[in-house]
Amino acid sequence: QVQLVESGGGLVQAGGSLRLSCTSSGFTLKEFAIGWFRQAPGKEREGISCISRSDGSIDYADSVKGRFTISRDNTKNTVYLQMNSLKPEDTAVYYCATDLITRWDVCRPRFQPGITFSTHYDSWGQGTQVTVSS
Repeated sequence: QVQLVESGGGLVQAGGSLRLSCTSSGFTLKEFAIGWFRQAPGKEREGISCISRSDGSIDYADSVKGRFTISRDNTKNTVYLQMNSLKPEDTAVYYCATDLITRWDVCRPRFQPGITFSTHYDSWGQGTQVTVSS
């Protein structure tokens, strides 16, 4: 069964940190670009970070740049999102995603920080809730 699974969400105070993990079954993450997205209640889903396979490029939305770090550990088949200096406005459900059919391997131009067309990605995890209290 092909799936993505996120973990690591939780409740944290403003200024705190969390590390989200994205793992897969049925395919290997290192063969694909992986994006992190989030959706707050009543808001559109937005792209916040992406890591390419082919050229190693990394991309961040301005809203998280300097606070969040995306990385891979291919030995663990995991993509991480380290989130530091969290703010209440970071509260959202966080998703990782990729596109298997097109063998998506480089973030741009498909990944656009801040906006997301969900149909551009055919594989999504179930999401993990991040809540930042003030």
